[in-house]
Amino acid sequence: MDSIALGTGPVSFDQVVAVARDGAGVHLADDAVEAIDRARAVVEELAAAPTPAYGISTGFGALATRHIPVEMRAQLQRSLVRSHAAGSGPEVEVEVTRGLMLLRLATLATGHTGVRRETAQLMADLLTHRITPVVHEYGSLGCSGDLAPLSHCALALMGEGTVRDRDGNLVPAAEALAAAGLAPIEFEAKEGLALINGTDGMLAMLVLAITDLRMLLRTADIAAAMSVEGQLGTDRVFAPELQAIRPHPGQALSAANLVALMADSGIVASHRTDDCTRVQDAYSLRCSPQVHGAARDTVEHAALVASRELASAIDNPVVLVAEHRVESNGNFHGAPIAHVLDFLAIVAADVASISERRTDRFLDKARNHGLNPFLADDPGVDSGHMIAQYTQAALVSELKRLATPASVDSIPSSAMQEDHVSMGWSAARKLRRSVDGLTRVVAIEVLTAARALEMRAPLEPSPATSAVVRRLRDAGIAGPGPDRHLSPEIEACVELVRSGAVLAAAEEVIGELG
Repeated sequence: MDSIALGTGPVSFDQVVAVARDGAGVHLADDAVEAIDRARAVVEELAAAPTPAYGISTGFGALATRHIPVEMRAQLQRSLVRSHAAGSGPEVEVEVTRGLMLLRLATLATGHTGVRRETAQLMADLLTHRITPVVHEYGSLGCSGDLAPLSHCALALMGEGTVRDRDGNLVPAAEALAAAGLAPIEFEAKEGLALINGTDGMLAMLVLAITDLRMLLRTADIAAAMSVEGQLGTDRVFAPELQAIRPHPGQALSAANLVALMADSGIVASHRTDDCTRVQDAYSLRCSPQVHGAARDTVEHAALVASRELASAIDNPVVLVAEHRVESNGNFHGAPIAHVLDFLAIVAADVASISERRTDRFLDKARNHGLNPFLADDPGVDSGHMIAQYTQAALVSELKRLATPASVDSIPSSAMQEDHVSMGWSAARKLRRSVDGLTRVVAIEVLTAARALEMRAPLEPSPATSAVVRRLRDAGIAGPGPDRHLSPEIEACVELVRSGAVLAAAEEVIGELG
């Protein structure tokens, strides 16, 4: 989609991905503009009243007891944004910054924050013109929202700080705004606070991670099917009647995928005879649906939490238009998101762990049922995929470390006013690394399994797994043979997994996987 209309309702997962990852523009729908105007009228009335109102005519956090005179309130908002734009470290990915800007704008559009329509419009314009403020890795505690990351975005609306233009060049914000025909804005009462007090960064990363994991878990089913097939395992354990007696929905979907992926396999048929004396396969083969299925169910739980957050208006204080007042609250606390971000890091580590175990079985002559040691062309002269498994093992070890939860930690801040924080931003940042690591582990399993399936010739793999092997070969990844530089082949396969090409190859043959 080229552009999305942002109304007062929640944005969808697809809209987040379209804006964050695909560069779609944003425009405010009429209902959003009307809601913004109504809330702004409440703020302006309270700003004119002699009674102090938090966030409008007072300081912030531990300084909330000071009443700010009218002539200093614009400076109050500028000072807030400048002082809170205190991030440090590497620049985060453009898709993350665009995602957090969209979700902050979505909250502004609900009519609960009290910004002016021109302020919301300028944020939409930045997204449409692909002007992306530079946000840094460190600075958010995931409570009072993602303050530092959002402050760097608000700073750009003031024409300050550094941004990336649509071509990816680093330029001063004022220069990028001028080039796009946009003018910086001077914040009025409540606006600076409304722009920085949300869970938008961690939520954007959660939505993107769920999107990636949904695709990766179906790809992990493909890798598992290739491994079961290549190691002369049985598909009987994946029968629907066996899944029905333990009715976890994710397990049933994963098992059904494995059955479909291995259908009509000449390799499976070759040992489905009375001569086969194997009673049952190893856990890493036989229990793939149980592990992948539990991961799927966890991802869908996280998606439920994300959908609730997408339907929320996160700010403090919030404007309650019907009651004609603003009220302080604790909705900015990131605990609901932080917990599932950590849960998904556990999922990534576990799915990667079972993938690595399936890969390792291919390489051990005592367990691979007749294949060459390490799938080497000439064992001893060649090492085959020996060190590819080392790479997997290193990744899995890192994923286990990343599975240590961030959300159990808390460091008090703001002179003990903010004495319990979620660390949700940190949970989100490590989950992004976990998703990348899982992608690489699954890709190495696909790469190794494809080699093994070809080494079973003249036996033919299933139509679906054959299509995956062909997709690798079409990408220039060669089949079995003498040792060659392996790293480029691994990276090529990683990209095929990350892009969804491996999944698409199988689905073109057997239809959409569950």
